[in-house]
Amino acid sequence: MKLLKKIIFVIFIVILGIATYFIKQGYDLYEEALAKISIQEKIAEIKSNENYTRYEELPEDYINAVIAVEDKRFLKHDGVDLISISRAILIDIKEMKFKEGGSTITQQLAKNTYFTQEKKVTRKIAEVFMAINIEAQCSKEEIFELYVNTSYFGDGYYCVKEASEGYFDKLPKDMNLYECTLLAGIPNAPSVYAPTKNPELARQRQGQVVRKMIKQGYLSEEEAGKIILVNE
Repeated sequence: MKLLKKIIFVIFIVILGIATYFIKQGYDLYEEALAKISIQEKIAEIKSNENYTRYEELPEDYINAVIAVEDKRFLKHDGVDLISISRAILIDIKEMKFKEGGSTITQQLAKNTYFTQEKKVTRKIAEVFMAINIEAQCSKEEIFELYVNTSYFGDGYYCVKEASEGYFDKLPKDMNLYECTLLAGIPNAPSVYAPTKNPELARQRQGQVVRKMIKQGYLSEEEAGKIILVNE
């Protein structure tokens, strides 16, 4: 019994040491990124884009669709969703690889603007520190609009306005429910879900968006049933 306790203690110390190492590496990466350009300077840079779309110019259906499929607790957390991260860690352990990220919209904004898309532990930790800092400086509305203005939608479209004009030939504010739910699903995997590349996969992803909207109370079953008719 004493031997078992010693083994458990040693394992705990090793895990703690590894965790401390990665947290330190992640924090250093976060500080390096901020040293190059502050959050407010980065925001100003993003907003200087001629295609920048303000929160008020986005349809409510689109906002709800993005939150439903990307970060259902977006309005409640402070940049990091501990529930999603815990679930992601369990999946990663089960799969024995870094598969799930549990990223919030704020974390994705941090990744889009400061870091690479590589699935590395240190980058993920740096992303968490940056997300918490962003939440401290920005409102939820500003974070959301920054996110959709820095997301990639496939086909060379790097913001929501470029995507809505490219795919639907209209401004974001004019998108209907069908278009809102279709566009909301693309950034998860743009090369896979771009409707011009894989229309059937794009529709399947749209179905996931719609089901999550129903589950979270953004859409009724009746409203969801009408979505497919809009594009016929």
